[in-house]
Amino acid sequence: MESGKRGGKEPIRQRSGFKLAVLNMFYFQLVIMAGTVLLAYYFEYTDTFPVHVQGFFCFDKSYSKPYPGPEDNSRAPPVLVYSLVTAIPTVTILIGEVTSFFVKSDGAQEKTIVTADCCYFNPLLRRIVRFLGVYSFGLFTTTIFANAGQVVTGNQTPHFLTTCRPNYTALGCQSPLQYISERRACTGNPYLVASARKSFPSKDAALSFYSAIYTVMYVTLAFRTKGTRLSKPTLCLVLLSLAVLVGVVRVTEHRNHWNDVLAGFITGGAIAAFLVSCVINYFKQTQTPSQATPAPQRPGPPTGIPLLSLPRVESPLEKLQGYRILRSHDPQPNPSPAPPDVLLCLTSAV
Repeated sequence: MESGKRGGKEPIRQRSGFKLAVLNMFYFQLVIMAGTVLLAYYFEYTDTFPVHVQGFFCFDKSYSKPYPGPEDNSRAPPVLVYSLVTAIPTVTILIGEVTSFFVKSDGAQEKTIVTADCCYFNPLLRRIVRFLGVYSFGLFTTTIFANAGQVVTGNQTPHFLTTCRPNYTALGCQSPLQYISERRACTGNPYLVASARKSFPSKDAALSFYSAIYTVMYVTLAFRTKGTRLSKPTLCLVLLSLAVLVGVVRVTEHRNHWNDVLAGFITGGAIAAFLVSCVINYFKQTQTPSQATPAPQRPGPPTGIPLLSLPRVESPLEKLQGYRILRSHDPQPNPSPAPPDVLLCLTSAV
């Protein structure tokens, strides 16, 4: 009786432990996501992390480009860049997953994932939430990396001296080789001066290239189309061209240097490649235990061990049948002796 009770309680404990582990992992991921969003907010909209004040040379032509105006006046304003960065991957993943779910056969689809006693996730919803959740995490991570690089380095934009408006006479600038390191050398708008010190790496270039690489890898690895060999390369080239175009606009408007844009491309592309390869495993389906377990096979003879040959033991019926066959082929007319069982019966009767 006690063994039966223990056997019944063991599955209950396993289910409760599995449920607790799933809930803990879910809460842990929520905490990481909330911390990432909060850190990105502090970098972007607060002065919690002050910008490093870097000096400059007098009359430096690389920082004397004309002021291009506010970011909203750009040909690639932040509102447009952030909207495309959010909308294009979301729409692409939604279309791809819904189309793949209804096109695939029942055997090729993922099974329903049971995460707890009360929670059942459809495989379509599960994949969409997974891919978009990882993409959102990478988007905020890219923002943090770009803002951290700008705060730590404090590299100036090409129009830094135009917004800084240094008083060269008061600073004693007499040669272009003279280096100015005073913190109060600028007399311009403090907000514009602080913004002009955030150039390396380019945040818009990093976000646009991260979005493009993530979407291109999804289209390349997840889309399984036949007969349209040019559709995927065309879509991928369009996405990459849009990301590169954002960097070109930043350079031509004197908002960033070429090295700033290149560093942004590397940052965004590296984060996207890392998340796709190491976190979501190249957009592959998650194997259930029934799919991962191979079919049982019949055990064969062990290799390297010789088989033992056992002597064959004939039964009395086999001996009698063989004896009769031999006597039927015998040419002598002598009468065949009685079989052993008949002789046994005769002796017993006597």
